[in-house]
This record gives sequence, C-alpha cells and structure tokens, in this order.
Amino acid sequence: MRPALSDYQHLASGKVRELYRIDDGHLLFVASDRISAYDHILDSEIPDKGRILTAMSVFFFDLVDSPNHLAGPPDDERIPADVLGRALVVEQLEMLPVEAVARGYLTGSGLIDYQNTGAVCGIALPAGLTEASRFAEPLFTPASKAEFGQHDENITFEDVVAAIGAERAAEVRDRTLHTYTQGAEHALTKGIIVADTKFEFGVDAHGELKLADEVFTPDSSRYWRADDYTEGQVQQSFDKQFVRNWLTGAESGWDRHGDRPPPPLPPDIVAATRARYIEAYERISGLRFDDWIGGNA
Repeated sequence: MRPALSDYQHLASGKVRELYRIDDGHLLFVASDRISAYDHILDSEIPDKGRILTAMSVFFFDLVDSPNHLAGPPDDERIPADVLGRALVVEQLEMLPVEAVARGYLTGSGLIDYQNTGAVCGIALPAGLTEASRFAEPLFTPASKAEFGQHDENITFEDVVAAIGAERAAEVRDRTLHTYTQGAEHALTKGIIVADTKFEFGVDAHGELKLADEVFTPDSSRYWRADDYTEGQVQQSFDKQFVRNWLTGAESGWDRHGDRPPPPLPPDIVAATRARYIEAYERISGLRFDDWIGGNA
C-alpha cells in the first residue's frame, strides 16, 4: 500500500515544486501545475504541467550520461498515489549556490547583457550579433540563485570560482556544456532547437557532482521550432516564453515594472500553453503523453 503524502514531512515550497522528506537520505520531489513568470507565481495553473515536467525530466535524465539525483523509478512504491506521475524519489544532495546555464543562441537576458557590454557573463562576443544569433560554440553563462521574488543575476565564471572553488567550478562548467550538447543534439533530430537551458547541481555524500531538480523541461529551457528558425527575430517557442510574451503584450494590460501582480491567464492562453508543453514532450521523447503515469490519478 502506498503511503499518504501526509506521512512525509513537508520541507519547502518553491515556485513550482513541493519538497518532502522520506527518510534521512531521500526526498520526495513533487511538481505542481503552478507557473511562474518574472518572479511571480501566477494565479492561473496549467493543467498537467507538473506531470509534463516530470515526464520530460525522466526522459532526459535517462538520455544524458551525467549522474543524477534520481533514487527510484517514476512509479516507485514510496510515491503516494495522488501525486503519481508528478513526483520523484530523489537523493538528498548538498545543492550548489549557482544556476548552471548553457546558451547556444543569443536571446533573453544574454541579449540584454550583450547589447549593454558586448559580452555575456564576462565572455566577450563578436560584434554584430542579434536576437537568436547562434554561437560558434555553446557558452557557460552562470547566474546567482536569488531568493523567490528577487531576480537571478548573470555572473562570471570567476564569481562561480569564488563561490565553490576552482576545481568544482570547472567541473560544473564542463558538465553543463557536455550535458547541454547531448540534449540539444537529440532535440534537433526531432526538429526542436534548445536555445538555452538551466541546470542545477548538487554534491552527494561521496563528493560526486550530480544533476538535480528538473532537466531540459519547457520551464528551464527555451525550445524553438527548427524549421521556423530565422536569425534576427523572436522565435516561435514551445516553452514558458509564450506566457511571458502574453504578459508583456498589450492584451494583458500588465506593467512588469509596476507594483501590481500579473493578471490571471485567459483560458485560451492556458490551453495553448498546455498544448505547447505536451507537443514539446511528445516530439522530443517520441512518446505519448497520454501514456505517462498518473493520467487517471
């Protein structure tokens, strides 16, 4: 008989996830249907989003060769029935205080950084790059881990060295770029460009670096349609950027720099976001989302 969620100690709530203690070495990692943007948790939820993020993470944890924090299958008997398909049993790690970001293309905060300084995270780039320009080689562009409600800030590799030491910083950089390349090369065979992605790493009791949290999800990555890619313009996306674009567009009436929280998402934007997330999962994995665990939970 599966345990109840109330059998476990609730440890923390994040923007999307809830964390519970199973025992001294294991945690239950539960992905909700919440969606965040611009450091706000929106009032609207995206149905099945937690299951999609979990399914995508499981697929990529298996695809890439980096050690990770998974400590059981997605139908592990320690997972309560009411969160099957959106929860994973994971190893407790000492999390590193940096966001490990890999970029293959210039967009988002990287583009703003480049326009202001000619560099991204201290890495000087050629002149003349524009929205969606492809880099000759992927870049490691780390960010600080901010408290919720604050902005993650782009930092330099030297800042990472100062935070975690030179040897570990080099390991994180190299693992980030290697893992990004593995995932992005696979996605491209499915017609999707992974423009950039964010990883989190932790260290286990033996000092081994492991991938943690989510990996290559539409929340942590920018997914573009390869057949529509055109340098110099904003790309069609399968990811959370779709929600950001609506929030900052004229229709929402919201000022992201003002004091008001963002408005609820209209039903059509909720439905379109869900559809894009599912399409990204199905195209990249080659699997049907309807077959993923927990559809009737």
